[in-house]
Amino acid sequence: MGETANHERQRTVTEFADGTIRSLAERVRGTVLEPGDDGYDEARTIWNGMIDNYPAVVVQCTGTADVVAAVDFARETDADVSIHGGGHNVSGSAVADGGLMIDLSLMNGVHVDPEAETVRAGAGALLGDVDHETQLFGLATPLGVVTETGVAGLTLNGGYGHLSREYGLAADNLREVDIVTADGEVRTASEDEHEDLFWAIRGGGGNFGVVTSLEYQLHEVGPEVSQLFVWYHADEAAGRMATFREWTESAPRHVAVLPFLAQVPDEGPFPEDAWGEPALVFFGCYRGDPETFDDVLGPLTDGDPIVDLSERTHFEDLQALLDEDYPDGLRYYWKSLYLADLTDEVVDLMVRYNDSAPSDLSTVDIWWLGGAVADVSQDGTAFWHRDKPFMLTFEANWEDPDADDPNVEWARTGFAAAEDLAVSGGRYGNFPGFAQDPANLLFGENYDRLVAVKTTYDPENLFHLNQNIAPET
Repeated sequence: MGETANHERQRTVTEFADGTIRSLAERVRGTVLEPGDDGYDEARTIWNGMIDNYPAVVVQCTGTADVVAAVDFARETDADVSIHGGGHNVSGSAVADGGLMIDLSLMNGVHVDPEAETVRAGAGALLGDVDHETQLFGLATPLGVVTETGVAGLTLNGGYGHLSREYGLAADNLREVDIVTADGEVRTASEDEHEDLFWAIRGGGGNFGVVTSLEYQLHEVGPEVSQLFVWYHADEAAGRMATFREWTESAPRHVAVLPFLAQVPDEGPFPEDAWGEPALVFFGCYRGDPETFDDVLGPLTDGDPIVDLSERTHFEDLQALLDEDYPDGLRYYWKSLYLADLTDEVVDLMVRYNDSAPSDLSTVDIWWLGGAVADVSQDGTAFWHRDKPFMLTFEANWEDPDADDPNVEWARTGFAAAEDLAVSGGRYGNFPGFAQDPANLLFGENYDRLVAVKTTYDPENLFHLNQNIAPET
């Protein structure tokens, strides 16, 4: 197959006139890097080790004025432009191969207003940055489940996390954003200003400009929660997932569970005789009275597990529990689709593909959705797939660059098999493979409205290195 992120997209190298990049450097306070400069290779390297793209120029922005200068430069030079926020980027779209990369990672400040119960985060902030500041006041907002995830990219594509069933998507908790649109203007988008733009960015991804800061609503969470983390032998998966499916029909919103199929790690605290064995894992968070943990989650913990690591813990520690499984430089290829039901056929497929995974680091996951996510109408924001109760994800994670082909093929083949199931449909923007699927699979019946907003704010499609919504013009 021989396909990597570079091979997936045609590389276009922007050729700048003499002195053009020098003039850009004079317009910004941050560092401007070209190939060969000290720091260039570090700047172009992102979390996903598969991505080996070479921008013609990188602007490491220190503030909104730098972003404006970079956007103006891209528009004036007709350069391909990408936006790198704070953390994970599976598809590689954050690094414009041969174009201009706008790097926001230095814009990572976080400010909490405990009285208003809000937090404002720079677009370079990570999930862990936000949690660390908000937990000081016993507050949190729904974000992801790995602390090194960048909040901006996560939020603009929706954003699921441990708190989503009770408080909605990360995008649902946005109060406003500052955004630099394609014309170089700085706009504040909220329910009261540029309402059409605010609607579009909540699920529409990076199609509409460069978001420089985000303000979220906070909720009382922690500092302690109950952690669910129990491992069973995979031959119990059919029965236990059937129990899980029935349990979800009446479970409270203040519990979140993410089941996944994996291989037992070759390390403590896992028993040595189970190392390398296929396993079903229930991972999650319970925010009710700890005395009622067993009453509520008993159906998922009752039995003879390989190991039960459930415990009372700090919310920040729960958020960081999976961090070591997703280190910088590992190779990643993830694809997701939504499910109308968690059928026996889905579980059987999960077990089969977990058994056939080329890498012991790969997983097949079920995200349990619904709750507050489904309370918002499908056209209430750009995020369309609110009616789906589950999402299936193939996570190919591996170390060896020579093993790219079999690992990507494993994920694609499993995904194709899942597509054939009657209960499957739709896509999630944060787990996009190499972002090749048609945009309407993400946005459903919201697509035409998104095209109209795109035409208003980016009529020349400056921001197109994404799951693109093409303007009418």
